[in-house]
Amino acid sequence: MTADAGHARRLTELLRTNAEPLIDKWVGVVAALLRGRATKAELETDFREFFSALLPLVGQDGRDTSGAEFAEVRSLLEEYSRSRVRAGFTPSETASSVFSLKQQVFELSENENDPELFREVLAFSRLLDALGLFTFESYSRAREEIIREQSEQLLELTTPVVKIWEGVLAVPLVGTLDSARTQVVMEKLLETLVETGSEHAIIDITGVFAVDTQVAQHLLKTVVAARLMGAECIVSGIRPQIAQTIVALGIEFGDIVTKASLADALRHALRREGVDVVRNEAR
Repeated sequence: MTADAGHARRLTELLRTNAEPLIDKWVGVVAALLRGRATKAELETDFREFFSALLPLVGQDGRDTSGAEFAEVRSLLEEYSRSRVRAGFTPSETASSVFSLKQQVFELSENENDPELFREVLAFSRLLDALGLFTFESYSRAREEIIREQSEQLLELTTPVVKIWEGVLAVPLVGTLDSARTQVVMEKLLETLVETGSEHAIIDITGVFAVDTQVAQHLLKTVVAARLMGAECIVSGIRPQIAQTIVALGIEFGDIVTKASLADALRHALRREGVDVVRNEAR
């Protein structure tokens, strides 16, 4: 057994023997740092689990935390980071939960008067630095993943496909139409066409800010996809300004039916369905 291993074992024993007061102080420091936004009971549960996984790693210097021996600690820190993202904590607050353990370990060993042990504590401090940085990175990855999930959910919510008459669907678009959103529109429209057996689909662009060549191409792709499913598409919401832009850009909609308003498009679809729309004159 090497001298370093011996002192690592001594540090492990020191940490294990003083685990209760050490964790209690650690929880208190972090609870104060988070200003009551996490209860001591919650922190204690997380920190006890992390502390238990950390003890077998005493003696590691943290230069490489990708090994199998770090698997449990990495998993705990990733889950901790994800929960902190969802709870609205900052990356600094999340990583500080790990860094805060360093001061408690220094205070625990300062009266031991053992230079070798102190060097081992410094190595343990470097390990905590590495794990703190891993926590910061895990937080960033978790936040990006959650933002991506929320963006996809928002796309779903802002791209409804509604049945407005038997055999007639409508897709009211609002905002900007890009490749990602077009894909969502196309998938939802085709799914709903299959589910309802509808033969007419109205794509209403009244709420689309501007129509350029790219937006027109996205619309054409959606229309072609619907036609392949046996449905006729009508593009409505062609305001005067948009009509002028389309002409100026030389965009050709070919034989696609276009209407100025959703009402006009619905009237056209109903006629194709054999439904006559008669205005009820007031007497």
